[in-house]
Amino acid sequence: GNTYYAAGDDYTAAIFNPAGLGLLKRMEFNGSMNYNSFSSNTAFINSSQEYSQSSTDLNQIGFAFPLPTARGSLVFSLGYNQTKVFNKAVKFDAFNSTNTSMAQFLTSLNDDIAYELGLSYETDAGDQTIIDGNLNQSGTILQDGGINEWTFGGAIEVAQNTFFGASLNVLSGTFTNNREYLEEDTRNLYQGLADQNDIDTEDFLSFYLNDIIEQDLAGWNAKIGFLYKGEFTRFGFAIKFPTKYTVTDYYFVDGEGDFQYATFFLDPPIESEIEYDISTPYEFSGGVAVDLGELTASADLTLIDYTQMEFSNGLDTRDRSEQNRLIKDIFTNVLNYNLGLEYDVPRSGIVLRGGFIYRPSAFKDDTSEYDRKYLTAGIGFQANKLFRFDVGYAYGWWEDFGDNYGTDVSRTFQENTVNNLLFSVVYNF
Repeated sequence: GNTYYAAGDDYTAAIFNPAGLGLLKRMEFNGSMNYNSFSSNTAFINSSQEYSQSSTDLNQIGFAFPLPTARGSLVFSLGYNQTKVFNKAVKFDAFNSTNTSMAQFLTSLNDDIAYELGLSYETDAGDQTIIDGNLNQSGTILQDGGINEWTFGGAIEVAQNTFFGASLNVLSGTFTNNREYLEEDTRNLYQGLADQNDIDTEDFLSFYLNDIIEQDLAGWNAKIGFLYKGEFTRFGFAIKFPTKYTVTDYYFVDGEGDFQYATFFLDPPIESEIEYDISTPYEFSGGVAVDLGELTASADLTLIDYTQMEFSNGLDTRDRSEQNRLIKDIFTNVLNYNLGLEYDVPRSGIVLRGGFIYRPSAFKDDTSEYDRKYLTAGIGFQANKLFRFDVGYAYGWWEDFGDNYGTDVSRTFQENTVNNLLFSVVYNF
């Protein structure tokens, strides 16, 4: 269940609570691979579509180095971790009988896309279109990428059974959102001229749009932690300082307007680039682990106030101020919690694990179905005093929605599930 703020006593403590590194007595290597499979059942008007996407990544490589001390402990660590996986797939297809469409939405903005594709025409009152909804709407949305982190950590036993740790984390990553969207006149409602001044726009058939956002991410943060080890109980506390990200957005748009006797293209496609800085909130985490012999129970809480996110550079002053106001309006603070159990099967070298993870939605008005829930299970095998092999599994589920354009006029509702399978090895020197 990722309850590692008090229970962590191997390299992975550097990721959660670096103070836990102080419990290590031997040099350690830790490595893992992660398989992630995302599936969505998307409801759109009167239909539903199943869609999925998967990825396999190197999840972690880490080393921990205890140094000789006259008393207490001093431990350093160095490692690579994949902290986020952006994996999502959405597919939808249905006839929208309302008098709205993407073509109308772009026309209302006097957008060049609708005009260049023959969907609208200029008037003294602004751009106009003959298209008035009642189109079949379909599309796919694919997201991928991730955030990777190089972690430099250390811990020291400042008093008997009391540990202090800190880590510096350098982050890099990518995120891609690739949307293909299609509107079709399946009922032959628009056989006249879409542009009153262009005979080639007779008999509208379909409108295709492909927009892609690619982001390059670079940033850094720091974390400090404390841990107290009692006879049967451990208490841990950690503060994660804001991550300072520099984000470069690459934006690409292509499209087609298809008519009976001609097809219009965006020539050339639209391309743009923008760079900006954004910082994430503080994160305050605490945990407790209780040793009951063969059974260990643990629990963690993390407080995050998402209204503290802030754009700090790269946008013009007006846009930056507007985005920061929007953050205050639509986000809220959340309390994440994790629960975990670990059972050490006597005289077998086998360890059984289970847990639960709860991640409330960061959006102020979301109800509980939009919160992310995960059930976790795992098994570890201690081959000898030096080598351990672990397999972990997590099943997650939550709901989501998205607007193709406007607000609640062409909306998809998604029931999402994710399966994570993790393979890891630990070797002590």
